[in-house]
Amino acid sequence: MKRYVARRLLLLVPVLAGVSVIVFMVLHLSPGDPVEIMLGTQATEEDRTRLRADLGLDQPLHVQYVRWLGHVVRGDLGRSLFMRRPVLGEVLGRLQATLILTGTALLLSTTLGIALGVASATRPNSLLDRVSAMASLFGASMPSFWLGIVLMVVFALWLGWLPASGMYAPYGGGDLRDLLAHLALPAVTLAAASVTIIARLTRATMLETLGQDYIRTARAKGVVERRVVLRHGLKNAMIPIITVIGVQAGYLLGGAVLTETVFAWPGVGTLMVQGILARDFPLVQGCVLVVALSFVLVNLAVDLLYAWVDPRIRYE
Repeated sequence: MKRYVARRLLLLVPVLAGVSVIVFMVLHLSPGDPVEIMLGTQATEEDRTRLRADLGLDQPLHVQYVRWLGHVVRGDLGRSLFMRRPVLGEVLGRLQATLILTGTALLLSTTLGIALGVASATRPNSLLDRVSAMASLFGASMPSFWLGIVLMVVFALWLGWLPASGMYAPYGGGDLRDLLAHLALPAVTLAAASVTIIARLTRATMLETLGQDYIRTARAKGVVERRVVLRHGLKNAMIPIITVIGVQAGYLLGGAVLTETVFAWPGVGTLMVQGILARDFPLVQGCVLVVALSFVLVNLAVDLLYAWVDPRIRYE
């Protein structure tokens, strides 16, 4: 197991290196100049040239990349062009908010998805199964930004039950209740599509598992149906379910960019959008690297979870 984990951690190096190259090239080759954004249109060419030299943007792209990569290897993601502060500190300061949002959305999607999938599998072609199928189709086809705006209009503007944006109230609040109130709408928005995907996969896997011989044997022995479904059925169907949950965890990390922007949630996604609009190359590169690292670590955790769920799986 230790050797397997060590190999997977070593694979982080080429993966993150590839991500850094792609992001670096896309940012630097796309239209827009951070110097012009910072100085405005009234600045002279001499001022632009001086600032570009101070920021190191006058060097060839490969020189800029190697210099930036040298800082990354030492644990330094550089300094933000606009905020003039270390990128690592800015990203880590926003990471907690993103993890709270994605963790809550993952918990909601996993719990509701598995529950709906098991209920549909135990009652195939029932009203519940048909409603679940229609809801899954509707949920999977809705853009998250559209759903977020609809929920915001209904529950914040019309009904006034929940706050529309932010993580805490600007005046007062700041406690757990305030956080949960602000978290409700963005978490539901982010989890909507994942709930449908996990539910449909759980249903399909459970239908296949409940048709196996050992399930019929357990029922013939008089085992309580709930125990048959949960202990014998769901436990043996967990491997593909865990796989899709891991994939959805990565999807939630990436999809948090749109959700955080809609609800002004102060996470890494909002910070990344601000960096893109300002052409802040080091800030965007740092955000993408942190998100990519989180995604790879989630995949590693999913692989290790396989061995815990199914003792027959061994890693060398």
